[in-house]
Amino acid sequence: MDAKNITVGILKAIAVITGILLLLWFVFKIQALILYIGIAAVISLIGRPIVNFLKRRIKFSNTLASVTTLLMVIASFILLLSIFIPIIVKQSKNISEIDFDLVKTDLNELNIQASDYLGVEQINIVEAIKRTEFVQNFSLEIIPSFIDIFFQNIGSFAIGLGSVLFISFFLLKDDRLFTKTVVVFVDPGREERFERVLSKIKELLSRYFVGLILQILILTVFYTVILVIFGIENPLAIAMICAFLNLVPYLGPVLGWVVMMLVVVSNNLGADFSTELLPLLSYVFIGYCIAQIFDNIITQPVIFGKSVRSHPLEIFIVILIGGYLFSIAGMILAVPTYTALKVISKEFFAEYKIVKRLTKNL
Repeated sequence: MDAKNITVGILKAIAVITGILLLLWFVFKIQALILYIGIAAVISLIGRPIVNFLKRRIKFSNTLASVTTLLMVIASFILLLSIFIPIIVKQSKNISEIDFDLVKTDLNELNIQASDYLGVEQINIVEAIKRTEFVQNFSLEIIPSFIDIFFQNIGSFAIGLGSVLFISFFLLKDDRLFTKTVVVFVDPGREERFERVLSKIKELLSRYFVGLILQILILTVFYTVILVIFGIENPLAIAMICAFLNLVPYLGPVLGWVVMMLVVVSNNLGADFSTELLPLLSYVFIGYCIAQIFDNIITQPVIFGKSVRSHPLEIFIVILIGGYLFSIAGMILAVPTYTALKVISKEFFAEYKIVKRLTKNL
């Protein structure tokens, strides 16, 4: 090989590396836009069945069906805000009126009762809280700084919300928009295969996300009933928070349980531990377990089995791998990513035995 060929090879390698670095830099710079497109894609996948229903059953035009679906999404978002904002305002007012000496007394009394009942050494809860790193490093200057950051980001939030809604509208109006964009970069003669793959991915992911919404609604109903029965304030908002936490696989239900238990305790400070608080916590815990059993035995198998058509063991392993690689975000995105990879593998690598085994239900 002469010097000229070597030089050309080196220059090509440098050009490729430079191109990759520029591409990564470009992706980093537009990461907000990528996030907007991702959120809009999820909204379009969830809204696609509604658009199809309005077009086929009620005979709406494509544009009218898309606008109606988007308005339903906006209405749902406003409904969530209408639930949470009054509660936040009310709780802020309550915090300003808290008698912290009384709270300290109640916590210490609860600690004494619990320790005596369970036969364990007493822990000074107040002092333990004071020794935490967060409390020791807390400064009142954080409050005005947080307020400044909040108001500075209102404009960014408004731009992001407008961008997501704008992109969502066009994805709802033309469900082949993304497909057409991808196919542009495909070699001639392979367009049909890529269209088939993308169509299948959209179908499965649409079912998956709609299933997740149904799962959240079912758990919200369960949790709300539990909290209402035992007289907990703001039951709907708390139930929704616990239900949304359930989206984090395996860790989410634990977090939801902790939140619910803390809410029950905070609503019953001053109550006798052995005769009032402990039975109440036990009943709420039993109710929470019943909701989780229903979710694990009925809801989740329906979502994972019929939507993404994967065995529960597959899902378990995939979620663990996602968690090990990318923490909580990886656990949340593991199932959609795995579903897309399965569809791609079935289309392009069907000759391999392991692919045939994993994709036989697709």
